[in-house]
Parts: sequence; structure tokens; C-alpha cells
Amino acid sequence: MDFEIPRQIYDTDHEQFRATLRQFLAREVLPHYAQWEAAGRTPRDIWARAGDLGILGTSIPVEWGGMGGDFRFDAIVLEELGRAGVAAPAWDMHAYIIAPFLVHFGTEAQKQTFLPAMVAGTTIAAIGLTEPDSGSDLGALRTQARLEGNHYVVNGSKTFITNGHIADLILLAVKTAPDLGSRGISLLLVDTASAGFRRGRNLDKIGNHAQDTAELFFDDLRVPADRLLGGIENQGWRQLTHGLAQERMVVAVRSIAMAEAAWDQTLEQVRDRRVAGRTVLDFQTTRFRLAEMATDIEAGRPFIDRCIELLARGELSPELAAKAKLWATELADRVLDQCLQLHGGYGYIRDYPIARAWADARVHRIYAGTNEVMKHIISRSY
Repeated sequence: MDFEIPRQIYDTDHEQFRATLRQFLAREVLPHYAQWEAAGRTPRDIWARAGDLGILGTSIPVEWGGMGGDFRFDAIVLEELGRAGVAAPAWDMHAYIIAPFLVHFGTEAQKQTFLPAMVAGTTIAAIGLTEPDSGSDLGALRTQARLEGNHYVVNGSKTFITNGHIADLILLAVKTAPDLGSRGISLLLVDTASAGFRRGRNLDKIGNHAQDTAELFFDDLRVPADRLLGGIENQGWRQLTHGLAQERMVVAVRSIAMAEAAWDQTLEQVRDRRVAGRTVLDFQTTRFRLAEMATDIEAGRPFIDRCIELLARGELSPELAAKAKLWATELADRVLDQCLQLHGGYGYIRDYPIARAWADARVHRIYAGTNEVMKHIISRSY
């Protein structure tokens, strides 16, 4: 999609990285994506190849193996994944949501142990927050960890865990002081090879089929005490709150990129598809729909770009991040739904990218806190 308002947040280095990434996706991901969807997960070797390219360390400091960039490089990866219409590998969860917790809060030993391997793609990470009965309410989580000697003993379960079946490392939210509610949460770095860790089924979702989503169970799992993130108990709520703005921008950036890609695909489709001797584009109602969608996308792109800039500088507020996530995900679903309609029956066939994008994008209004939660965050400042 060509923008009348030029984008100004990226320089030559960013665009060179984008071109390299685009070639990598075309060569290493897209030809195999249907196989990964059928398998319900991505193979480990694609993570290592992404690590070689630097995709998994774009904003991780160089002392731990990363590129040392800021969120703008992360955003380029998110935009290109959205443009390509692929929901997996879930590099965004691994590198742009989980790794920053270690960068900001990990002890030096924890950073040296995990970050270089995460950058290289030899350690795959997941985050264990959601539980069957708590949903978006982290204060109500029930998974508990009690300190016994130099180990925490963990019991409980998690669900809807992206990368859960392929992960080597789980950043796990637990209650270390249940009587304190949300103030009694801690984050543990869990090795999935540990005794007492068990994976359940790979959940059968309506979209994001190449992205494994697990149930996880912890039965007297023993975690060394030095794997407590930051080394201080009951800091989990503060740590999680710090990361929420970036998590919500991850979703927002991918969402608007998916809307842009869907518009492009639909314009091509309606130019070629004929009804009653005319192209679908010849009908005024089609042109008007495309004009409305193009206007919505163009009006929103500077807003999202400005949020990217603010996040890269560490200045994005929780309320503005919530607005970006709320607005971009609602926009994407509106655009994708109309684009699918303009494809006609072909829009409902999974061979067409619009069908997959329509199903994949729907969860974005649930990810990173539901959009109802976003409205609560925004409105509480009034």
C-alpha cells in the first residue's frame, strides 16, 4: 500500500534490514508454511536460521549477543510478518516480549545464561501467564511456588501458551505470597527439561495453525532459587506491568500491517475478478469500500508510527499503548472482513491469503489483554 503521508521513522539501515528480512521470509518461511500449519508447529531449524540473521536479537544489547537496536527494528519484523501473512514462527513472543523481561530485570547471571542462546535461536522461550480460570486477571492466578531450601516447588497449570510445545524456557508467573494477591506474584525461569514439567495437548485453534499453543502442568516442579527473575520475590506484578506497553504494541504493529496487506491483495483481486461482464472494481460500491478502508489505514498509520517512536525512546504510556492496541486490532478486523467479502467465495478458501489472515487476526482483540481490558485502562484516567 502506497502512503500519501511519507513514513519518517525508519532510516537507510532499517530499510536495508527490511529488504534482507523480506528475502529471508520468501526463501525460508513461505515455501514451508503450509507444512508447518499442518504440523501445528514450526521446526527448530528455522529458529536457528532466524538467529543467524539477527531477527531474534534486534533490540537486545550487543553484550548479550543482540544487534543493539531499538523497537523500530522489532517493528520491521512485525510488519513483514504481517505483510507476508504468517503467524509463525512466534519470534515476536520470544524476542520482543519475553527477552525484554530478562534485559530489564534479569540478574547478570540470568542474562548471560539465557539471552545469547535466545538470540541464537538455540533456546526457544514461552511465557506462562494465563490459567484456565483466571483469563486476563493475573491477580487471580493459582499456580504457586513455595521456597524449600534452594529450590522453589511449583504446582499449578497454564493454558493458551504460545510456543509451549517447542519451548526450552518458560517465563512462569507464580504466586509466592498468595495472601498478597497481585502483589504476591513472582516470575521464574523454568527449564522445560525439569522433572515435574508436563505439556498437555496442542490446542486446536481457528487460526494461527503453525503456531503451537499448549496447556502446561507443574507437579512438584523444582526450580533453582537463582532462577527467580531479578532475584527478589514478589516483584512479578511490577515486572509484568513494565512489559505490557511493548506487548500491546507488538500486537498493534502486526495488526495494521495485516490490514495494509489485505487491502493490497483485495485491490488485485477485484481488478481481475469479473461479474456480469465487468470487473468487481468497476462497481461503485467496491471503489467506495476500498476508498473507506484506504482512508482508515492511512489515517491510522501516523498514529501507530508515532507510538513506535515513543516506545523506542521509552516514553510510551500504558494508556497510549492500550489505545494503539484497541484501535489497530479493531481496524484490522473491519478491513479483513470487508476484504474477505470482496473476494467472494474465494475469500472463504484457505488457499487464499485473505482467508488465513481473517482467521489469524481475530485473536489480536484477545491477546495482550482483551480489548475490553484496554477500554478499562484507557477510561480509568478520566
